[in-house]
Amino acid sequence: MSAAPEALPGLFTPFKCRALTTRNRFVMAPMTRYCSPNGTPTEAVVRYYHRRAQAEVGLIISEGAGIDRPESRAVDSVPSFCGAAALHEWGRLVAEVHAAGGRMAPQLWHVGGCADYNYPGAPHAPLVSPSGWVGAQLPGGRVMSEEDIADTVSSYARAVRDARRLGFDAVEIHAAHGYLIDQFFWAETNRREDRYGGDTLTQRVRFAVEVIKAARREAGEDLPLILRISQWKIAAYDTQVARSPQELEDWCGPLADAGVDIFHCSQRRFWTAEFPGSDLNFAGWVKKLTGRSTITVGSVGLTTDLFTNFETGQGSAPNVAGLGDLVARFERGDFDLIAVGRALLADPFWVMKVKHGRFSELRPYDLKPYSTEAMANLY
Repeated sequence: MSAAPEALPGLFTPFKCRALTTRNRFVMAPMTRYCSPNGTPTEAVVRYYHRRAQAEVGLIISEGAGIDRPESRAVDSVPSFCGAAALHEWGRLVAEVHAAGGRMAPQLWHVGGCADYNYPGAPHAPLVSPSGWVGAQLPGGRVMSEEDIADTVSSYARAVRDARRLGFDAVEIHAAHGYLIDQFFWAETNRREDRYGGDTLTQRVRFAVEVIKAARREAGEDLPLILRISQWKIAAYDTQVARSPQELEDWCGPLADAGVDIFHCSQRRFWTAEFPGSDLNFAGWVKKLTGRSTITVGSVGLTTDLFTNFETGQGSAPNVAGLGDLVARFERGDFDLIAVGRALLADPFWVMKVKHGRFSELRPYDLKPYSTEAMANLY
């Protein structure tokens, strides 16, 4: 228990971006739960988010929710962010989070050519992708036409408009982990020869830039836009979209210029240096190069990363010692917000316990209880 409570006050200061003000620097990371039949969040889903807002999470980012393209989801129990029934429940959900003093952003999602790795045989609409690939040698999805691309950009914009109408405090667009927008970034999956492809990241970000510009118009001046990005992909953990700081600037600079307020920089382990010669992590480099606020994420509060849990079938113990490194990086200015995933899944009161130094009460993350049935009852 080497991280003393007095080392943590900076993490419990407010954060402000546009009209968003959070009560502390902790963010609930988006985590898919498969608990929304026909794409509609249930009462249990409302309770799940409400409980974490009550327990003083600063900003809650929802699990990925599909935009209004039939191919945006590959499993029917993943929520939609479209349609009267689903949007009604999202409106009720965000009102409950606000009643508990929390702030919330929906994560807008399109899977591209990726079938769900948990439910690969689930029925779904025919998938689409930039070039018919989801990996270096892995085909997936029909090649998108320019009409498909334009329609998808419009769908993201409509979702942002709905989020603003429903009273959300920010919007996150999922552009990581090998899903649609990320498939445009990665040279292995974007082999297009039109204006949405090219040999450089500056060329391959065009689709994302159009999405962000359309989203920015709908968000207006008050609503912050968050973009989740990653180097790694599912089943391609060591991939680097940007292999140097210059390539990272070529990637993220145009996105910042298009209207991204906050970059959510996904790593498997937040303490891992992104490039040789510096101990800056992914979020630290993105903030340095763009000047935008960043969220760091990756095994915060735990001893092992998610995919080690999957590979071994084991859980992960609380990692209090790691909070010291987290605080040091935060105080150095490497990032502004800290996303917590599995630790908050296992323990809704994680933030409150850390705030008050109740480290011995932190719960371990146990992989085994999180079956689909158990997740539906987890709140």
